[in-house]
Amino acid sequence: MLNIRNIQSLGLATLRGISQVILIENAFSGFIILLAITVSSYFLGIIALLSSLIGTLVAKIGGADEAKINQGLFGYNSLLTGIALELFLNEPYQWIIALAGAAITAIVTAAIMHIMKGTGLPVLTFPYIILTWFMLLAAYRLDTFTLSPELVPQYLSHRKLKFVGETHLLEGILNGIGQIFFLEQNVSCFLILVAVCFAGWKFCIYVLLGNIIALLTALFLGAEHTLITMGLYGYNAILTILAVSVVFQSNQNRFSIILTGIFGAFLAVIMTASVSTWLLPYGLPSLTMPFVLSSWVILAARKVLPRL
Repeated sequence: MLNIRNIQSLGLATLRGISQVILIENAFSGFIILLAITVSSYFLGIIALLSSLIGTLVAKIGGADEAKINQGLFGYNSLLTGIALELFLNEPYQWIIALAGAAITAIVTAAIMHIMKGTGLPVLTFPYIILTWFMLLAAYRLDTFTLSPELVPQYLSHRKLKFVGETHLLEGILNGIGQIFFLEQNVSCFLILVAVCFAGWKFCIYVLLGNIIALLTALFLGAEHTLITMGLYGYNAILTILAVSVVFQSNQNRFSIILTGIFGAFLAVIMTASVSTWLLPYGLPSLTMPFVLSSWVILAARKVLPRL
């Protein structure tokens, strides 16, 4: 039976689920991020809130561990799935599919948590990626799903790099932060940075460091200027450096976390280019798969190289 305390607990867990997208467990940071999404799109803000809430509710109804629910660990993958399906499907009622996807993602999250329990690795955003890809691919066989026109399959042999336009580094830094939530509006991106800084100075420093490393690496390696400015090489690097240098580090590697984080951000840029190329023939977005792969490589290597 619901009471004021239960409703408050549910609300806080929902907001923490929003903040957990950037590996932060802070309800107020989650609220600021929700505000940032709403500033960009009022409807997308509603989808984000409901998706995190649905993921949290599914976990509660399913009897998941209360500590994990309250940490927001069942909300963030659902939130990302809801936003992604709302953006990448193109039909009048895609919001229904988006919210249904958010609910399914909570179940997929629980399943992958169990499967990966023996590995000692975090699930990160893998449930969201898999579920979103599967539902977007379903559009090729199910008439109910209609893909957005921007998701167009391309032949690799016809793909050519486009270096038109200039690279705007400051805009690239802001967009790199915003792209974690598919946002490009400057006000929204700045609000997300505020949310990160509110969670702690370490988060703020590493977000900026990871983003700058990603921009410089992408420039040095000859990435397309438009993609750099849009922040598409930055957001996976940000998440990777947060994961390996702040959230999942220990006393054994505390002296090497900066170097490891820099390597992680660099690796995320390579992974972004690789995964994006791999998915071109399917017309799928890379989402946060480069972050997941880069983080898993480093965190798994630490099982053998504990000082890494």
